[in-house]
Amino acid sequence: MISDLLLWNKIGRIIVLLGERLNISSERALGIFYESETCGRLHDPETGLYLMGDLYIVNDVIRELQDKMG
Repeated sequence: MISDLLLWNKIGRIIVLLGERLNISSERALGIFYESETCGRLHDPETGLYLMGDLYIVNDVIRELQDKMG
């Protein structure tokens, strides 16, 4: 299981990468991330998503956004 500190650091890196990939502010990226199902899965240790790389998770969030947009 991942410690809270490591998870917070990982989320911070994900937010920065998401903002860069989507060319949006960190605040907007933070909102998008925390509203995503990916965020819920990242916080659930049983999914093991925290073991994946930051870019993998960013791509998962972007894929989720694309699916919502149709």
